[in-house]
Amino acid sequence: MNLALLLMDFQPAILSFLAEDDRAALLGRTEQVVAEVRARGGAVAFVRAGFTEADWAAVPPANRSFAPIARHRLMHEADPGTAVHARLAPQDGDIVVRKTRFGALSTTDLDRRLRERGVTTLVIAGVSTSGAVLSTVLDAADRDYRLHVLADGVADPDPEVHDVLLQRVFPAYAEVVETGALPALL
Repeated sequence: MNLALLLMDFQPAILSFLAEDDRAALLGRTEQVVAEVRARGGAVAFVRAGFTEADWAAVPPANRSFAPIARHRLMHEADPGTAVHARLAPQDGDIVVRKTRFGALSTTDLDRRLRERGVTTLVIAGVSTSGAVLSTVLDAADRDYRLHVLADGVADPDPEVHDVLLQRVFPAYAEVVETGALPALL
């Protein structure tokens, strides 16, 4: 199968920005999607944010998003809060990469690893819609992947921004579908 489920930032430290009920519902839907993709032979790729001393040192002060993380030495790669959430634990054969910016492809070898497996289609889920998801959708579109964004598999602390992205921005780059539509894609 030439499809991969791309799960971004499903980490306790990042999920904590969502309301508890929203977080629990998102994790439940995502668990089902992961099981469905695995059962059908699709690839599962996890992308997590985490930093080393060298990563923090490489962040310029002008970077409005990541300079505070570097300055305060947040999100260390070994911190349990940066691990993939236990409910979605990676299995043998899954791809797991660590990133140091918003997008899943820009600071990782994920593109190479997906291409080595013959992946041409990405099904995207993650937190946050306005960060990791937006950055990855734009980058993956530029790399000519066929894209599907799981509307109920992404979340953002700002519901208005989330809705604008799903309804007005992402449709120009990806098919926006609910998780219930996933079996038809597989």
